Amino acid sequence: QVQLVESGGGSVQAGGSLRLSCVASTLPDNSRGSYSTYRMGWFRQAPGKEREGVAAILSDGRTTYADSVVGRFTISKDNAKNTLYLEMSSLRPEDTGMYVCAAAFGLFIRPPPLEGSAYGLWGQGTQVTVSS
Repeated sequence: QVQLVESGGGSVQAGGSLRLSCVASTLPDNSRGSYSTYRMGWFRQAPGKEREGVAAILSDGRTTYADSVVGRFTISKDNAKNTLYLEMSSLRPEDTGMYVCAAAFGLFIRPPPLEGSAYGLWGQGTQVTVSS
């Protein structure tokens, strides 16, 4: 069973930055023929709110972002380290929440979705708190 372990959360003031990391115990090669072999994403959930997809990346590097984070967050991955990152800047109080890393393995050709149902592996999460 692949494990996902997040780190990098913390408390920052509005306008600040954080970088989240998610280490996967293993990842497949990036492609099989013309298909990507995995997709990974960051999701967040604030108290009393539904979980929402923040950003996702396909193994070929294509990305998807929620409208609320475009221009402020950047998702990336380091294949050699089996690590997913989320660079967050210009943080706002509404970015507060538990940030969870997710992954799915298979054969993919479409851009990575932000629906949680598209991911079957989940980490434990790392808390991000942004104060005004």
